[in-house]
Amino acid sequence: MAKNPSSLPLPMLPITRPSIDEETIAAVGDVLRSGWITSGPKVQAFEAALSEICGGRPVRAFNSGTATLEVALRLAGVGPGDEVISTPLTWVATANVILEVGATPVLVDIDPLTRNIDLEQLEAAITPRTRALLPVDLAGLPVDRDRLYAIADRHRLRVVEDAAQSFGASWKGQAIGSIGDFVSFSFHANKNLTTGEGGALVLPADIDLGLCERRRLQGVKRAADGTMDVDVLGGKFNLTDLAAAVGLGQLRHLQEFTERRRALARRYFAAIEPALGLTLPPADFSNGNWHMFQPLLPAGSDRGAFIAAMKEEGIGIGVHYPPLHLFSLYRKLGFHPGQFPQAEDVGARTVTLPLFPTMSDGDVERVCAALSRSLKIKK
Repeated sequence: MAKNPSSLPLPMLPITRPSIDEETIAAVGDVLRSGWITSGPKVQAFEAALSEICGGRPVRAFNSGTATLEVALRLAGVGPGDEVISTPLTWVATANVILEVGATPVLVDIDPLTRNIDLEQLEAAITPRTRALLPVDLAGLPVDRDRLYAIADRHRLRVVEDAAQSFGASWKGQAIGSIGDFVSFSFHANKNLTTGEGGALVLPADIDLGLCERRRLQGVKRAADGTMDVDVLGGKFNLTDLAAAVGLGQLRHLQEFTERRRALARRYFAAIEPALGLTLPPADFSNGNWHMFQPLLPAGSDRGAFIAAMKEEGIGIGVHYPPLHLFSLYRKLGFHPGQFPQAEDVGARTVTLPLFPTMSDGDVERVCAALSRSLKIKK
């Protein structure tokens, strides 16, 4: 197993770390002192700031990116008897919400170059029961929005963009969220912008904002005289002002976070030795936000041994993601190994290297040196 050559142990380098400045920490303290810590003025301010980024479109904040996907599907009219097309190479929440609303997930394989859903296979999978498309921007690299919406328009389908990882990314100069149908963001602790836990849903013009808000909070409709009614089933999906204060602080740094992530990704491309035999991700520095840097190990590599060797070097490695159709729940639904060979190949070989804004250039060099030792490449 690879050893750190230094006589002094180096601190563990995680795959990601949130960047929270002192001004944001102070803002959270102000919220605590205010006495209004659940959904209130900070959430409203956060939603307004998000709307500005998203071209003035209406945005509502939620307590997770999973909740935003579920509510988006419900607002799109998806339910029992409907099919929703998505990808097997994503966090399992993407498919779980399809089941949650009573619909049937239809998965299609990925494009091996972008690792996003293969749009040609997506169109071929459309049936009379298809109600919506649910593409995923893996690692912050946007799905081709031009082709995606051309398909949706041809077949008169709703689109719910799982943009959980692509906040701060763009498509041909337009911010993700500023165009399209439903757009779902996640602000989990590992995202490019975090609220600790949280998410946001960008809404199309034909959707009733009041209905979205009722779906977000128990279906409750309040009147000025204090009376209330419940006319639709809702969840408990509201964001707190504490979380929104963190999000507002993060928004001040979004551009610098994205620029730093892109700079670190460029260093990885320059520093990773070709002799390692790694398959590098698409080198997109125009649209993607570099949420993650994910090379593929050479075919036949022992990923478990590699992860253990990197851990001994003091470097965290992630796996994003195992193909979800291989999970027991989805195999019970009829999915099986061999069904999506491209997703299975990428899922078996992918590793996520450390990438976050406070990483130094030296950290990248350290990771790349450890890669060489852990993959036993002799110089």
